[in-house]
Amino acid sequence: MSDEEELNFCAKCGGPLEKKVPDGENRVRDVCTNCGHIHYRNPHNIVGTVPTYQGKVLLCQRAIEPRKFYWNLPAGHQEMQESTLEGALRETIEEAGAQLTDVRPLMLLDVPFASGTHVYFTGEVVNPDCKPGPETLRQNFFSEDEIPWEKIAFNSVKRALRLYFADRKQGIEQFHYEIKEKPGKE
Repeated sequence: MSDEEELNFCAKCGGPLEKKVPDGENRVRDVCTNCGHIHYRNPHNIVGTVPTYQGKVLLCQRAIEPRKFYWNLPAGHQEMQESTLEGALRETIEEAGAQLTDVRPLMLLDVPFASGTHVYFTGEVVNPDCKPGPETLRQNFFSEDEIPWEKIAFNSVKRALRLYFADRKQGIEQFHYEIKEKPGKE
């Protein structure tokens, strides 16, 4: 559920909700006026991968909104009872049809203003003849200078790509943690 969606009724009993700070807490929550159930809203995890093959990165052209027709890394919402790695690999199979090996963490980007966290892993594509899923119009392997930077779907994807290529140029593999404090360009 996004921050914009208003809760009006309790998911447990159907009673009306009011916004208040429950006893022992320090934040405003939606609290049922009937049964007292507190409805917590938590951040959304976006998980994905930077899939590579022979030094090139696999990007998917989006078939869905938001940012339809723009290029993206295979990524999406982490499901309940799924690790970030499991979610990233699932999204890579769903969107790119790609299986990865030698998978390692690349970036964790906290985006508090959007109540989200973006986690990206990198790994080698097992078979480059992968078939995209229904959320992808087409896909292609790009070297850094071939990437259509002006048509990249999301700032977090640009950031993950830039970190990946910067690490490669330095001949290192490292994990990056960043906080994006406000909306806008990278």
